[in-house]
Amino acid sequence: MRKEDLITLLDWEAAEIRAVLDLAHSMKKSACKGALPASLAGKTIALVFEKSSMRTRVSFEVAIGQLGGHSIYLSQRDIGLGKREPVKDVARALSRYVDGIIARVYAHASVEELARHATVPVINALSDQEHPCQALGDLMTIEEKCGSLDHVTVAYIGDANNVARSLAVGCAKLGVNYRLACPKAYQFKEGFRKEVESLTNESGASFTMTESPQQAAAGADVLYTDTWVSMGEEAEAERRLRDFQGYCIDAELVSRASPSVIVMHCLPAYRGNEITDEVIEGAHSAVFDQAENRLHAQRALLHLLVGG
Repeated sequence: MRKEDLITLLDWEAAEIRAVLDLAHSMKKSACKGALPASLAGKTIALVFEKSSMRTRVSFEVAIGQLGGHSIYLSQRDIGLGKREPVKDVARALSRYVDGIIARVYAHASVEELARHATVPVINALSDQEHPCQALGDLMTIEEKCGSLDHVTVAYIGDANNVARSLAVGCAKLGVNYRLACPKAYQFKEGFRKEVESLTNESGASFTMTESPQQAAAGADVLYTDTWVSMGEEAEAERRLRDFQGYCIDAELVSRASPSVIVMHCLPAYRGNEITDEVIEGAHSAVFDQAENRLHAQRALLHLLVGG
């Protein structure tokens, strides 16, 4: 498999997502034996980050290095994406220097424009609409912990943000049941909901939205949450914290799920808001395995898109 860009999982077939996950599992085992391929040897990848990051930056830089490549980190101060010069000019100039672009941006339109004008692969490392790399790491973790994705039910409790959207698409394409619990005003918009429903009709999975976290959690194999206030939404913090009261993953909510439930959070976590300290440190938590698997999934992605 070799595909030019990863902007959204909506663009990818189930078999292409499956290929990344299979390779990620394989490369994780190879990494333990020190047997990773040098598929990025002689290649340079630009990390264009409008938004700061710890896990995304480190996992990508480590993955590039492990595959024998070199990375260049470019912050918004370095580039001024869309401000100092047009996005299309950045895309075309960087394409003359590097072999791939990893972009972490505010507006989804920015990463779309980068991909439209770049002549090298572009990977969306987060936008306001999508976080496909997070979803790949999440699906890998679910499969690793549950043994398979067959008959798995994921309950996402909290804001229907970029993480929730990408995970919903990945689950729908791979046949994983997906439940979203959040206040009505924060649920998926009609157009996106219809897209997910269409995908689940094809894969045989189920998709539901509810305002009840207890209903979503009942018998679920995975409980997932994220911060209620994402980067760039700080002005809405007071209202969001008020609106999401009652949506915390705590011990009581965990008790409603499957006895073997795993709890996931893409981090950073605001303990006491969307998840309790007791749960994130408890026996059901897969949070730090999930964080590690970002490295393995992204390494596989880089090998397939940029390596060769």
